[in-house]
Formats: sequence, C-alpha cells, structure tokens
Amino acid sequence: MDDTGPGLRERKKRATKRALHEAAMRLALRDGYDQLTVEAVADAATVSRRTFSNYFAGKEEALLHGERTRLARLLAAVAARPADERPWAALTAAIHDEVRDFDTEAGPAWLEQARLIRSHPDLLAEQIATFASFERDLAEHLDHRTPPDLRSRTRARVIAGCFLTALRVGTQAWVDGPDEASLPELVEQALAEAGRELP
Repeated sequence: MDDTGPGLRERKKRATKRALHEAAMRLALRDGYDQLTVEAVADAATVSRRTFSNYFAGKEEALLHGERTRLARLLAAVAARPADERPWAALTAAIHDEVRDFDTEAGPAWLEQARLIRSHPDLLAEQIATFASFERDLAEHLDHRTPPDLRSRTRARVIAGCFLTALRVGTQAWVDGPDEASLPELVEQALAEAGRELP
C-alpha cells in the first residue's frame, strides 16, 4: 500500500471541491455570473446543495477555488526552497516552474476565467481577500529567510506584497494583450523589475 500523499477520503474531498469549482466556472462563463446559482452548481456537479455548503460559503468561493489552489501550491514551493536562499531568490525560483506549467495547461480557458473575475466586483473582492490571506502566510516564510540585520516588523510583508504586485501586473499585462507576449515572459519581466532593490 502506498502511504505517501493524501488518503482516499482526502482525495475524494479534493475531487468534489474541484468538480464544484469547474461546474461553477463553466456555468458562469456560459450563462453569466449574475445568473449563476448555488443550486445550479450543485446540480451540474451532481451533488446536493448541502454538499456544496460543506465546501464553499457561496458561488464566489467556488469560482475562486482555482486561485486558492495555485497559491497553496506556490506557498509549498517557496517552503521547499533551500533554507539559506534569500527571500526574492526563493520567490522567483518557486514561481518559475509554476507559471510555465500553468501557461501550458491553462491557455485560453484561463484567460476567459481571469476576465470573468476582473469584470465582477464581488469576485474581485473575494480575490483581494484571498491574496491578502496568502500574503500573510507568505510573509511568515520569508521572514525566516531574511538576514537578521535586515529584519523588521514590516520587511517580510513588504517583500511579499511586492512579489504579489509584480505577479498581478505581469498577469494583467498578459490578460490585456495575450498575443503580445507569453504569461511566463511578462511575469518574469515584472518580477525582475520589482526585485532589483530587494534582498
């Protein structure tokens, strides 16, 4: 028996959560965000309304699940970097493979999703809350990587904030003009520009 990785119960929970997210996104893109209901999402994922509520507080959370999954993966990648690696080096190395893999896997479908999120205030608010939570978690990891003589109460949060801003700018540039450059190119350019003065 393979004891590595999540157990069967956890894998089923992840699969249900992913199915609800995918159903929500599919329906929102087809019918519009305003027409999307929790009942429709549950029906499309062939689960009960109660099951939906066990996983998500509302349709906004269901739609943003993909964002949370990618951020969790990024946080794990940062944590796995060598302990003596400086904060910005760890961040840029961790995001490198993630962005390239994501660009290859997602393509036009994610572009539609990104534009959907940007066009609705409720989804934007949910996205901002998601990134704020991630920024706090990321700062905790970065604080341990910052040389003692450079640490302060705010430095790790500033670095985390700069990283997320650069990531957002690069991603937004791609959303605005996907044919002009690839997502990895734009993200790496934004990170290089943001990181010139960071440790």
